Amino acid sequence: MLYKINLGDKMVKIHWDGYKDFKAHSNSKDDNFTTLINFMKSYYNLSKPKDMFDFLSSDELAILMLEKRSIYSVEELETFLLNN
Repeated sequence: MLYKINLGDKMVKIHWDGYKDFKAHSNSKDDNFTTLINFMKSYYNLSKPKDMFDFLSSDELAILMLEKRSIYSVEELETFLLNN
């Protein structure tokens, strides 16, 4: 099970409205999680799996997306990223 984490002095929250706009203007047919990863790379300029995992594991909806894919660690996210 994943838990919310605190990055620095503030809780991180994904900008879901920005994600919806990104998804609407994307020509990609990727699933929602892959689209979220691409959004995070673009919007938040994240590229390191650890940063992505920390960010994702601090948001309730993103936690559900991780759990659906049985991603419970940075290593598992990195494997997912390499395979997709």
